[in-house]
This record gives sequence, structure tokens and C-alpha cells, in this order.
Amino acid sequence: MTGILYLIPNTLGSEAGQQNPLAEVIPERVQAITAGLDYFIAENAKTTRAFLKLVAARHPLGKALQEIHIAELNVNTAEQALPALLAPLMEGRDAGLISEAGVPAVADPGANLVRLAHAKGIAVRPLVGPSSLLLAVMASGLNGQSFAFNGYLPTDAALRAKRLKALEDRSRQEKQTQLFIETPYRNGALLEAIVTTCHGNTLVCVATDLSLASETIRTQAAAKWKAELASGKQPDFHKRPTVFLLLAQ
Repeated sequence: MTGILYLIPNTLGSEAGQQNPLAEVIPERVQAITAGLDYFIAENAKTTRAFLKLVAARHPLGKALQEIHIAELNVNTAEQALPALLAPLMEGRDAGLISEAGVPAVADPGANLVRLAHAKGIAVRPLVGPSSLLLAVMASGLNGQSFAFNGYLPTDAALRAKRLKALEDRSRQEKQTQLFIETPYRNGALLEAIVTTCHGNTLVCVATDLSLASETIRTQAAAKWKAELASGKQPDFHKRPTVFLLLAQ
């Protein structure tokens, strides 16, 4: 019998001096399941060990941390390396797939591994935890019946403007909320591009540090964002994880 691949959510970040960053966002059952595993597939072994230390504060680990095997899976992992990551599960061992932040396999390199697990007959069990994308949709006030995540937009200014225009047109035609993200140090450039490219009445939401004490979420027309930027007002989102959403009117 094959093992189970648990999809384990991580926090979306932590605040300095925070006593237990897992308490409000990772359910006790998820922490307990995590504590019982001794094999993990993760984007970064070091940060996963830090996460396991937080779990261990409330749920003793089944094995000593140094005995827990953490294999890495990131954007540089070759497709042909995926079967080896699942080999322990084919032998009956349970494993946890864990992201750097939020839920695995969504805006995350784990999706191909999950697909392969299905192909090999491995049971996949998603666990409850924070998703910045869903939290942003919930709080934006934009269309939650139809939305699409578009990942990262081009960094080239001309290509980015073309892509934004296409997304705005699609949003208008399908009444669909469009989501995208950016490398945090380029948040300002992306918002500037949005308000320059999009129609003034297109609604734009900027959702930063979701689930943290420093969380900010604002939705307003592109024209209003543009006026604020022109007056020197900019969201406090430099180098802070942010989800951008738009809905054309």
C-alpha cells in the first residue's frame, strides 16, 4: 500500500516577537498530522526545519528533528527528479509537501509532483491553512464568483502594459476578477503600471501582509489610486508580499 501525500500549509509570514505564529492560521489537527511525519518535500529545507520547530512547541515530533528527512523541490527541480521524491511513498511512507508560504501547489512548484502522485495512485490529502489568493478575493469586494490567478506579469514595461490591457479586457468581457503578484521590491512599479494602463473606473485592490498584524487591504478605482500616487501617497508595501486584483467596470 502506498503512503499518503499531505499538502501542508505554511504561515504567510510572522511578526517580530510573535510568541506562536501558527496559533491563528494553522489548525491544531494540521499541526498534529505534521508532527507525526518524518519525510517532507519542501521548497527550502532550512525554513521547513524552522516551521517544524514551531510545530514541536505544541505537538512533539514523532522523530528528532535531525532524523527527519527533508527533500527539496523548487523551480529548478528537473521533471525527471520527481519520481525519486515520491519513491518513499511508493514504499508505504507518508509524506508532507510544504510551501515556503501559504498552501502548496498553488503559485508554488509542487503542482507537478501532486499530478504525478495521482498518476501513481498515491492518495493526496490537502490540509486547511491560509491562502493569500483566497484571502485577497474574500476581502476585495470584487467578483468572488469568477476569478483567475495569473501569476507574475512581465517585467518589461511594454509587455507588462500589453498584458494588463489584455487582462482588463478579459475582466470586462467576462466580469471576472483578475489576480496577480509581483516580487515584493517591485510592488510600486506594478501599481504604477496598473493605474497608468487601466481605465480610470477599473477597480483595483492591493492586499498586503495578509493574515499578519500589519495587514492592509484597499479597493478603489484606478483613477483614485493614480491621484494618490501623483500626490506622493503610496501604499506601505515595499518588500512586503502583496496580491493585486482588478475588476473592469
